Amino acid sequence: MARILIIAGGARGRALAGGLVAQGHAVRITTREQAGRAAIEAVGAECWIGTPDRIATLRYALENVTLACWLLGNACGEEPAVRALHGSRLEFFVNQTIDTTVRGLLYEAAGSVAPATLAAGRKLISEKAAFNAIPLRVLDADPGDPHHWCERARTAIAELQSESGRALH
Repeated sequence: MARILIIAGGARGRALAGGLVAQGHAVRITTREQAGRAAIEAVGAECWIGTPDRIATLRYALENVTLACWLLGNACGEEPAVRALHGSRLEFFVNQTIDTTVRGLLYEAAGSVAPATLAAGRKLISEKAAFNAIPLRVLDADPGDPHHWCERARTAIAELQSESGRALH
């Protein structure tokens, strides 16, 4: 089983984590504030206080992680900050995964974020993952349909786990 890091521990992230924990995975979810801890721990996941707005707060969240999930398709805030989450912050995060135990990446490319911003993030992470030979899956399921979204996310994670397992043998 994999140790999975979910960046963005909102309701969808917690729902995904609950299913993964039930399958035997160790899941770590990030949240910006201590107030999110109880909801994260209620689904059986480990809580990590950190934010993709400050990548340094996530550096040690990568410890012993096999799969990292960047689930920020519904990120909100000022447009330049949201663009950075799918641009410079994403790039810095992926660079942090080099020389770690991360063997797969999942990028959410659907949601309320501007389509051009998501397309740029998809292009960036695809290039970085290919350059560093890290398997990648792009989640383009509509987050407005949480059941279908979770199903697609679990499928992508299973594929990454299978692919990363083959790469290690």
